Amino acid sequence: MAIRRKDSFLWGKAPPKPPPGGKRQGHTMEIHGFELLDDIQKLRLEIDDVTAEIQSPELKAQSKNVKSRRFIRGKKKFNMDPNKGVLYLVDSELLEWRAESLAEFLYKEDGLNKTAIGNFLGEREEMHLQTLKAFVRLHEFSDLNLVQALRQFLWSFRLPGEAQKIDRMMEAFATRYCDCNPGVFQSTDTCYILSFAIIMLNTSLHNPNVKDKPGLQRFVTMNRGINNGKDLPTELLTNLYASIRSEPFKIPVDDGNDLTLTFFNPDREGWLLKMGGRVKTWKRRWFILTDSCLYYFEYTTDKDPIGIIPLENLCVGKLCDSSKPFCLELYSPKGQKIKACKTENKGRVVQGKHQSYKLSAAGSEERDAWIDAIRASITKDPFYDLVSLRKRKVISNTSS
Repeated sequence: MAIRRKDSFLWGKAPPKPPPGGKRQGHTMEIHGFELLDDIQKLRLEIDDVTAEIQSPELKAQSKNVKSRRFIRGKKKFNMDPNKGVLYLVDSELLEWRAESLAEFLYKEDGLNKTAIGNFLGEREEMHLQTLKAFVRLHEFSDLNLVQALRQFLWSFRLPGEAQKIDRMMEAFATRYCDCNPGVFQSTDTCYILSFAIIMLNTSLHNPNVKDKPGLQRFVTMNRGINNGKDLPTELLTNLYASIRSEPFKIPVDDGNDLTLTFFNPDREGWLLKMGGRVKTWKRRWFILTDSCLYYFEYTTDKDPIGIIPLENLCVGKLCDSSKPFCLELYSPKGQKIKACKTENKGRVVQGKHQSYKLSAAGSEERDAWIDAIRASITKDPFYDLVSLRKRKVISNTSS
């Protein structure tokens, strides 16, 4: 006779039918068996809960550290390439792809490059436009005069160099200022034009290269008729002029990445031969043209330039040189020494000694392209162009 296992139900087998006399006893064993299984399951759950509680602080700390490292990495990516940085943070679920969330990140987060913020806000894609509006709404301009509001606004990012980006950002500022201060100006166009006039006044008064400093009367005259065809109160313009004259705008100074970011979207870049200043030999250099400056490097991989040539007040043209073909020349129309700088072998920065810079391209087309790009950079003044366009709009609206 086979031995019957009393715990056979624990193994998933149906218990055999008891003999007629043992029916009640078998039923009782079945009930106790299921109770035992239930107790075992509860015990397992309690063990799992205790284990989770023991491990939870460590797991939470590890998870927090991972997120923190990813967030820092995302900010670094943003400082090098704003769009890639934001997409990384969104993909890592550390930032929401919503205008309000992006704006708060740009406005409140420490350690972000101000130039990168300006470039991101200046883009024309729909999400960037909505983010710009949300970013401007985070500024409170109520009861501030226009100079005070501009100081706050221009400290939160660096204004980009492209005219279209500047136009969108200053349009958003003017709209927000008028919303916060109804009745100060008759239209946002007035606020827009006067804001640019103040920025240009700041440059004229505090740039040492500008010799002809505008006085109060010239500032008042240049802003006549901009308030829907009417003049702004002289007292208002006098106070704005005095504020800028006594204290220039503070431009955000970024960290070491700022110089690198300068070269991300150059007007032109490429190899040129450069004639030395003291030693008259030709050397191959990598040139980058951006922000009305010509930078040159020994190698394309170098982070820091070995020379910088500011293009303000310079001229450029073709040059016939017997030693090299396809030459161009940078020179001062007044025959003055060019205010440039270069790095010596020991790393010391010294002023250049050139009265002109002679460069040689690989061909005539490349030489002409460099000349055109340099001329465009020298004459580029987006502020002046934007203000002129808006003034014509105001005059057209008032005369019709």
